[in-house]
Amino acid sequence: MTDNNRISAITAPKMQILLATLLIRANHVVSREALVNELWGGTPPRRATAALHVYVSQLRKFLSGAGHDGGSGHDQGPLITKLPGYLLRVGPGESDLHLFQRLLHEGRVSVRARRYDKAVTVLGSAFALPRGTTLSEVSDGPVIGGFVKWLDEARIECAELFVESSMALGRYQEMIGLLRSLVVDYPLHETFYQQLILCMSRSGRRAEALTTYRGVRETIRRELGLEPCRALRELQQTILRAEEEEPEPVGV
Repeated sequence: MTDNNRISAITAPKMQILLATLLIRANHVVSREALVNELWGGTPPRRATAALHVYVSQLRKFLSGAGHDGGSGHDQGPLITKLPGYLLRVGPGESDLHLFQRLLHEGRVSVRARRYDKAVTVLGSAFALPRGTTLSEVSDGPVIGGFVKWLDEARIECAELFVESSMALGRYQEMIGLLRSLVVDYPLHETFYQQLILCMSRSGRRAEALTTYRGVRETIRRELGLEPCRALRELQQTILRAEEEEPEPVGV
């Protein structure tokens, strides 16, 4: 969290889990039972509720020190007690998560309307938002674990739509570097390979595109025992036909 350019961070694992859970469910009540389950799983300590109360108190102090007015009572700051648990109030623009969700929604709408210039702008902004701490390293509880899976899928969708919109604007060469990094991060996600091979082909790099296809085919066969999807196979055949149909250069 930041306050007048001063960065504050929580390093205690249980506090990280508590804050992450409340941020994921921002502006909604999270029950004490759910928080205990997130913090300790199926083996909570005997005095888990009392320990949770201590962590909540410490988090209130942290939020107050990070620039939020904690006030004199529990309900004066952003973290309030509300049966059956606690609620973290987050205003518009205070959460990168909410900003990401809004930008992704705007991007989807723009792509459907074929407003590709706007789609590239908003989706690029969404994808560029910092990812921060890898939450899967903090906890694998039901709230955080479910959120990590959702966020990964949402980022994949965001990247796909960003590249699709950029390609619609003819920016094939510009997308190759990004797509190379995406296939490293998601080595079995065939859509990124399809986009990469198409961008290479349309940038005049057909030989490289065919080499990339052979690489992904080997990866998919080795890891999954399958052939690439139909769209990838058809794309390879299209490039091969273009190679065969291109006339030989006439000698002088």
